[in-house]
Amino acid sequence: MTHTLFIKNMVCNRCKMSILKLLNDEGFEVETIQLGKITVKENPANNYQKLELKLKELGFELIKDASKALVEKIKVNLIQHIQINDTNTILANLESEIGKSYSVLSKTFSKSEGITLEKYFINLKIEKVKEYIQLQELNFSEIAYSLNYKNSSHLAKQFKQVTGMSMTDFKNLQIDSRKPLDKIV
Repeated sequence: MTHTLFIKNMVCNRCKMSILKLLNDEGFEVETIQLGKITVKENPANNYQKLELKLKELGFELIKDASKALVEKIKVNLIQHIQINDTNTILANLESEIGKSYSVLSKTFSKSEGITLEKYFINLKIEKVKEYIQLQELNFSEIAYSLNYKNSSHLAKQFKQVTGMSMTDFKNLQIDSRKPLDKIV
């Protein structure tokens, strides 16, 4: 018999490795591991309370509520698409990828996070823009193109709306004001 665990803030491969190591150290037998979701073999020796405390020490959280698990699944899905620059139709495809209607996803997300799904997605894209600017590998037009903006002026307007500064000002400041992906709201 297996047990599925949903983990909050598990947003990258390093997170998967950290959690896999923790589970192995705690004697859990992992069957599958995906971002935000782990299947373990059920064992009477499994100590979920201890696991929960250890996860919190690493900045993760065991999700017990179904709606919170759905929200985490949405976040992981969006983050994965942002990381591979697949932002063109992600919101339209979200319902087929997660298996629930877009209105259910949107309402659940907004209720849980206090922000609309669309606004969260824009915030994710702006963090990706900050990353590109700091890496200095692409110009503003190339950044806009890579994230499927209509043009660089549309991106520039949205960037200023979200951050309160222009992309040029951000580039000239040369500060690290990026947010970790698990802290974006």
